[in-house]
Amino acid sequence: MNLLSNNIEQTLTTPNNELIKTEEQTNFIETSLGKMINFGLDIGLRALLPDFIEQQMIDIKDTLLKEGFSEGIKKVASSAIDFGKSALGIVTGNFETISQVQTAVKNGGIIDGVSNLIDSVLNKTQNTGKISYLTANTIRKGKNVILDSITNKIEEEFNSQLDAVEKIEKYSNNWKEYFNSRNFEGMQREYTKIKEKLKILIPMETTLKQARTIENLHILIKNNGQDFNLTQEQKQLANMLV
Repeated sequence: MNLLSNNIEQTLTTPNNELIKTEEQTNFIETSLGKMINFGLDIGLRALLPDFIEQQMIDIKDTLLKEGFSEGIKKVASSAIDFGKSALGIVTGNFETISQVQTAVKNGGIIDGVSNLIDSVLNKTQNTGKISYLTANTIRKGKNVILDSITNKIEEEFNSQLDAVEKIEKYSNNWKEYFNSRNFEGMQREYTKIKEKLKILIPMETTLKQARTIENLHILIKNNGQDFNLTQEQKQLANMLV
């Protein structure tokens, strides 16, 4: 391993201060789950009400969302995360891996929570006449179609998250190789890929430490006219900036 390789490995593995707060990670997860539940609801309703025109479908979904489903999703997601964390022994602090989040959400009873939420909102909208008895009953009887759709969307999201983690690790390793060969063009390509994947990834301490350190070093080299002869102080600064 050459001197540059030693330096970069040391910089990338040096402990950093905490990058994310628990609230930041939790909010990201809750928002992601909310989107998946919303997508699953849309897919399920279309399957249950195939004869409805587009505007009717939009009106029904909007009514469900406005009459408590949207607000309820946040509570269901939050409850599932808290219960799942407790089951895993994560009383305080952040999830460390995507697999932990996946297990916590599954064990947290999110689908049961959504099932109860659907029943509650359907009863409310039916009693107030905002959705007809026939429509509400059709949705109620076919509720499992909606729940299956939501389950599938959540699984797709976690598969996407796991893929993003693998890709970031791959791109980070590629970036380090280009760094060691002093190939800034190659570094830029991998750096752009890392930034794109970070946009969709649940904030994880370990992943962000490496990605942010790469970002700091990358910007230092770029602003230094792509000169790779960084001082030790500059490399230490890259760590301090995280």
